[in-house]
Amino acid sequence: MRERAPEIRGPAGRPAGASPTVAGLGLWRQLAVALAAGGFMAMAGPFETGRAPLFVRLAYWIGLMLAGTALSQLALRLAARAELFERRPWLWAFMVTLLITPPLTVIVWLATGLIFVGAVRASAIWNYALPVLLVSAGMLALTVLTQRSPTQTHAALPDAAPPAFLDRLPPRLRGGELFAVEAEDHYLRLHTSRGQDIILMRLADAVIELEGLEGARVHRSWWVARGAVVGAERGGGRGALTLKDGSVAPVSRTYFRALRAAGWY
Repeated sequence: MRERAPEIRGPAGRPAGASPTVAGLGLWRQLAVALAAGGFMAMAGPFETGRAPLFVRLAYWIGLMLAGTALSQLALRLAARAELFERRPWLWAFMVTLLITPPLTVIVWLATGLIFVGAVRASAIWNYALPVLLVSAGMLALTVLTQRSPTQTHAALPDAAPPAFLDRLPPRLRGGELFAVEAEDHYLRLHTSRGQDIILMRLADAVIELEGLEGARVHRSWWVARGAVVGAERGGGRGALTLKDGSVAPVSRTYFRALRAAGWY
């Protein structure tokens, strides 16, 4: 059994679960988009589906949109670990479109054959590839446009175990207050009330293990504890946060609006 590191005090803030993680926001947004798009397509009845009763069209289109959401969510989680979504969101959308089109084409081919044609013909599968590609590209474009919230971590319940990330801290930093984690090449610089040090780790993996301390990823290279912020500056659609140790964390243009709405400014 591994020894548990002495607890580092996370800054006081909102109760646990006060706001969702970026993965959760992405899922709920994609589900909302899928339901809305499915309902619209059912009402419009494109690709000769308008001849079927409305309830059949609703089941067909919403089902297909949810299937596409499930496939794209899997790709989103894989891309998030590689930090691809944040660095190159449109490249991510392009890659995911190419990845999900083949399996989704098979699903559409089977569903259409069974529901509207009454038979599944192998030769007809190629008729669905281009429409699936175009619809998938449109759905993922909407996801990129709406996915502009930073990854957030949340304060743990009083009786919860300390965040897994705390086991990685150098001994001399343990027992202090964690202010921020900054990415430097393949290393992370730890900003604490007991000084700074570096460890070998990716920031995307660290943020996962920081759940239990309230904070947010305010930049592709920074995670900041909510209670460590003592000053905030803004201008030109981006900003900067001054921390208790005097460090200044940049806030990316992508996340600035969401952080301002969340009360960081």
